[in-house]
Amino acid sequence: MRENNLTEGSVGKNLIRFALPYLLACFMQTFYGMADLFVVGLYNGSRTTTAVAIGSQVMHMLTVIIVGFAMGATVRIGRHVGAGDERAAAKTVGASVAFFAMFAAAITVGLLLCVNLITNVMLTPAEAVGETRLYLGICFAGVPFITAYNVISSIFRGAGDSKRPMYFVAVACAVNIVLDFILVGGGMGAAGAAFATVLGQAVSVAFALFMLRRRDLGFRVTRADVCVDKVIFAQILKVGAPIACQDGLIQVAFIVITVIANSRGLVVSAAVGIVEKLIGFLFLVPSAFLSAISAITAQNMGADKPERARASLGCGLLITMSWGALCAIYSQFLPQTLVGLFTRDAAVLAAGCAYLRSYSFDTLFAAVHFCFSGYFCGDQKAGISFIHNIIAIVLVRIPGAYLAGVYFPDSLYPMGWAAPLGSLLSAFICVGFYIYFRHAKSEKHF
Repeated sequence: MRENNLTEGSVGKNLIRFALPYLLACFMQTFYGMADLFVVGLYNGSRTTTAVAIGSQVMHMLTVIIVGFAMGATVRIGRHVGAGDERAAAKTVGASVAFFAMFAAAITVGLLLCVNLITNVMLTPAEAVGETRLYLGICFAGVPFITAYNVISSIFRGAGDSKRPMYFVAVACAVNIVLDFILVGGGMGAAGAAFATVLGQAVSVAFALFMLRRRDLGFRVTRADVCVDKVIFAQILKVGAPIACQDGLIQVAFIVITVIANSRGLVVSAAVGIVEKLIGFLFLVPSAFLSAISAITAQNMGADKPERARASLGCGLLITMSWGALCAIYSQFLPQTLVGLFTRDAAVLAAGCAYLRSYSFDTLFAAVHFCFSGYFCGDQKAGISFIHNIIAIVLVRIPGAYLAGVYFPDSLYPMGWAAPLGSLLSAFICVGFYIYFRHAKSEKHF
């Protein structure tokens, strides 16, 4: 376990050492999602591209909610590891397995019953309704694999190991891309992309289970630990539920924007779907550092070393804001080099470039609240992340996108500013909370 100890050594090195494998895992996960869209674009028209774009956005929302809940397990395991309480860590792992098994079963059934409803709520263009329903139905059936992968990954990350989850994603990515060309290229359209995704995840879970049995986490988990434990369930939900809600609400905001776009026709719908994929790719760096800061903060708070947690936050802000500035600048001058990867339709390309130019600033502003959210989650203050996101969504993201669509119907550039301005508000709120807690702690010690 010492090789995964995040409470000793250089904070910066620990942060980068943990974040890089997670970043590569996120890159591969996003890459095979983009590969679906790329391969579909090669072999099919706008109808199938729209179906996969809408369906994959729904699946991304579901995935981030699952990841949010799983973060509760990561933080709890990390704090026990940092405190040296191996028995508590083992019990948390066992209870997490039991909890998420029940969770996966429940939401799989619920989602399969709601395929038509979700397709309608998304205001899917009539031409793409059939393929969207088919894509969602197949992907929903694979929800247990998505859940299993993320829970196993959260266990490893809580123990300070971000490398193994990277290997799991690599397996899924390779299988998914190969099957994309075979199934989509073979004429299966959106259904082929969905089957490729689900089968890739299934193979990845099998590999993850194999690694979990062979890898020493630093503590021993027994069959007796895998049980319903209401106390541990509550601890996981205390951290995981606010994160899942915040991430889910962010995705709801994205989906509302998609619905607004879908109501404006097939060209706008396809353009927005493509840019959402690109933004997901650009967000890989802040997402990786959110997870890294959260894991480092959890272990160091458990070891009573808060100064190391704060240092990780500072390092993360420097790196992610630099990345965000680079992405925003590039997107102002060469957006066609990114949007053009996914479409050969001139109208879709023009609309997508306009949308990306403004939307890309979100990579800079979101870097701030991503890093602070990781810090707050590791310190078991995940409710703050929920608060700033719901305020930004209600006051800026959704009304901003709606008003931009009403007053600027001929361009997606104004609508693209809704997300960055929402993130800017979130950043100010996070900084305010951080200053408040630091001041309150200083007064307490005084």
